[in-house]
Amino acid sequence: MELDKNINYIVSGLERSGTSLLMQILHAGSIPCAFDESRKPDNNNPKGYYELEGGKIINKLMDGTFPLDKYKGIFIKITAYGLKFLPPGKYVILYSERNIEEILDSMEKMAKIKDINREETKNAFIRLNNMIKIHIKDRSDIDCMFVNYNKILTNPEISIKKIHEYLGMPKEYLDEMMGVINKRLYRQRRIL
Repeated sequence: MELDKNINYIVSGLERSGTSLLMQILHAGSIPCAFDESRKPDNNNPKGYYELEGGKIINKLMDGTFPLDKYKGIFIKITAYGLKFLPPGKYVILYSERNIEEILDSMEKMAKIKDINREETKNAFIRLNNMIKIHIKDRSDIDCMFVNYNKILTNPEISIKKIHEYLGMPKEYLDEMMGVINKRLYRQRRIL
């Protein structure tokens, strides 16, 4: 499977929103994805993080040193805040959303803390998510598909097929993409 070499492809969303799962799905579907081993799999992401430079791309985007040209035609993962710093170009973004309470539960579990300011944290993440969504919708150089982590795990057939069709992929990769879903790894579940 080849992607357009004139386009930067990005998987994004808030932290703990399912971006690693999206990268796993794409990778299983033989879609070009760039990631390294700078952040090893752990209990929070047993299949891995599927990111570059340990997720430290944002600082390089901010100072203009991240080599986006090197990654044209390849999916990379950039968390939501980093999308603010994309220079003019041509982008296709898969943006993952997840129930905010599950995101916060997952962050607390990962950090091994109880957030005593959880309501403030929740409101800050909702504001960030809304700001970034408006930002990417307003840019004429960005084509974005919003996907829902909860729906991918509860109804993968429909959700993954939509991603598959959005990217114009050959049908033979659909089964491999579906094979990534492991509902036992759907933890911090709030939606039934």
